[in-house]
Amino acid sequence: MRVGLLGLGRIGAFHAATLAAHPLVDELIVTDPVRESPYGRPGDPFEADAVVIATPTSTHAELLLKACGLGIPAFCEKPVAGDVKETLEVLEASRGNRVQIGFQRRFDAGYADAARALRAGELGELHRVHLITADPAPPPAEYIPLSGGIYRDCHIHDFDILRWVTGREVVSVYATGANRGAAFFGEAGDVDTSAALLTLDDGTLATLQGSRYNGAGYDVRMELAGTKGTQAVGLDPRAPLRSSEGLQPPGEPWPDFVTRFADAYVAEIDGFLRSDVSSCSIEDALAALYIAEAAELSRREHRPVEVAEVKR
Repeated sequence: MRVGLLGLGRIGAFHAATLAAHPLVDELIVTDPVRESPYGRPGDPFEADAVVIATPTSTHAELLLKACGLGIPAFCEKPVAGDVKETLEVLEASRGNRVQIGFQRRFDAGYADAARALRAGELGELHRVHLITADPAPPPAEYIPLSGGIYRDCHIHDFDILRWVTGREVVSVYATGANRGAAFFGEAGDVDTSAALLTLDDGTLATLQGSRYNGAGYDVRMELAGTKGTQAVGLDPRAPLRSSEGLQPPGEPWPDFVTRFADAYVAEIDGFLRSDVSSCSIEDALAALYIAEAAELSRREHRPVEVAEVKR
């Protein structure tokens, strides 16, 4: 098949190499206004049999609407759009067209095994979950005003994987945040340190922590505690942790998200090319966005927020 790739930033360049090496891809058409790629050829990506969208967030909705209008299957990095209203518009336009959204943790072996163990009853009845996403260094200052804030930009991955692993929905959020680093976070109305308490529809409690300043390395983990056992995701030889009791992971800490989830990024593109069913639909992305919206509202107004409140 011919595949069109839009965007050659960090993740777009990774996707270009993945697509060029894939046995199902005969031709790769790439486009980016400022960058070139050693993979594929320049041209109109919408002349292809499928498109992969890795452009800035502000362009996602327009490009997805174009793909759906042409009836071309589309893979798009998260988010679907800049806000709920636009996401709903894309959802309506996509009816009957295959769209997969890039929540790559669904393709990570650790998260997949945690979901399997929970469904197999190995952990017993789930009582609590803990999630961490911490970047080793903040993104550029100019990115923050366009990011949507730490809950929409960063923790939306945690919200999606929480739904996917547990099979439950989040019904309420109590979120907070702090500014401990550069002034540009506060100037943009954002925070660089985050924490939240989420309640699932069966009463399970989930706690969440995040940071833009985790100097030890890129730290993404999930812990599920049930009546029969506790299982951790991300507690691997490259976890950026140091134990007072001397249990030190032997490997170099993960430097960034692309390195940590490299296998998952390859697997999600493979799944998109091989399957007629989207592993992460626009509906899934919308569900995670609703949680992020509730978290941001909670942080700003210093109160618990029911997720149903942001759907009105």
